[in-house]
Amino acid sequence: MVFEVSRNLSPKADEKKRLTLCLREEIESREIATLSPYAALSAYSKGRKNPRPKDEYRTEFQRDRDRILHSKAFRRLSHKTQVFIAPEGDHYRTRLTHTLEVMQISRSIARTLRLNEDLTEAIALGHDLGHTPFGHAGEQAICEVLESIQEGYDNVPLEYHHARQAMRFIDVLENSGKGLNLTFETRDGILGHSGTHYPRTLEGQIVRIGDRIAYINHDIDDALRARLIQEEDLPEQFCETLGHTSAQRINTLITDLVTQSEGQNRIMMTPIVKAAMDGLRAFMFENVYLPDRSSPEEPRAKHVIESLFFHYLKHFDEVPKENFVMADHNKVQAVIDYISGMTDRFALAEFERIFVPQGWRAD
Repeated sequence: MVFEVSRNLSPKADEKKRLTLCLREEIESREIATLSPYAALSAYSKGRKNPRPKDEYRTEFQRDRDRILHSKAFRRLSHKTQVFIAPEGDHYRTRLTHTLEVMQISRSIARTLRLNEDLTEAIALGHDLGHTPFGHAGEQAICEVLESIQEGYDNVPLEYHHARQAMRFIDVLENSGKGLNLTFETRDGILGHSGTHYPRTLEGQIVRIGDRIAYINHDIDDALRARLIQEEDLPEQFCETLGHTSAQRINTLITDLVTQSEGQNRIMMTPIVKAAMDGLRAFMFENVYLPDRSSPEEPRAKHVIESLFFHYLKHFDEVPKENFVMADHNKVQAVIDYISGMTDRFALAEFERIFVPQGWRAD
C-alpha cells in the first residue's frame, strides 16, 4: 500500500511524518549494510524491460511480489491440481498451498543465509504460474498434442514446460497483454526454478531447491493420506539419512543446505543428503507421479485437455480474440495460452459444455 502524506501539513510536520515511515531508500541501505555479499540487492537490480519510476516506499523486489500476488494467474492456483486430481478430502495440497509452502521454506533459508527475502518471496510466489489444469497430467497432455500436430500447423512449439509458460503469463498474458513487467532477477528465478535454465541469483537457486524440498515431502504426505503408498514403502536408506517424518526430513534438508551454503557463492548440499533427496524424488516419480499412478482420474483428465485442445483448434472462434493477438496471431500458441490459464473446474465445465449432450447432464 502506498501512503500519501497529507498536503495540509506544514513543511516541518511533513518531514516529521516522513521520518516515521519506512522509505525505500532506507530499506535499500539496510540491505547493503546487513545482507550477505552474495545477496541480490534491490538498489542494484538490473531493472525491468519497461523502466518505471521507483516507488517511494517499496523496493523493486517488493513491487514484483505485490504484482504477482495480485495477478489473476496467482489467484487461479487455488483451483489447480498439485498431484491428486479431485481428491476426496479437504487436506490435499493444491497448486496454491504448494506455492505457499515453497515460499515459507525458501524465505526461511534466505533469512538464515542473509540473502534477499523479498526477491526470494517474489520468485517463490510466481514459480508455478504456468501450470496447466490437472497438474502434470495436463502438462503431459499438451506435450503429446504438440508432438502429434508438428506437421499440421506452422510454428508449433516443440514441447510445453510450465516454467516457460509462467514467463508467458508474466511477460505477455497478464494485465491485458501488458504483462507484469517484473525485474530481471525475479524473471530469471521463475524461469530457472525447473528445467535446464539455472538461476543466476542465490535467491533463485534457493527457490529451485525449496520447490523440491516442499513437493517431495508434502506429496509423500498426500500419497500416504490417499493410501497410494505406505510408510514401509519409503526406501529405508533415504529415510535413515533424512528422517522418518515430513518435519524431520524438511528440517534435515534445510539444515544441511544452510550449513553447506553459508559464506558460499552458490547454494549446495552435502552429497549424501542430496543423494537421499534425489532418491526420494525418484521413488515418488516411479510410484506416484507417473501416469495412472497418482489418481484413477488422471487418464480422464488428460482426455479432457486433449479434447479441448483439438476442439479449439478446429473451432478457433471460441478462443478469446485477445489470446490470438497476444500470441502474435499464432493459433497453436493462443490455444496453449487459453487452456493453460484454466482452472480444473473451468476446464471440466468447458468439456461438459462442448462434449456432453444436454439431456445427459445432471440437473
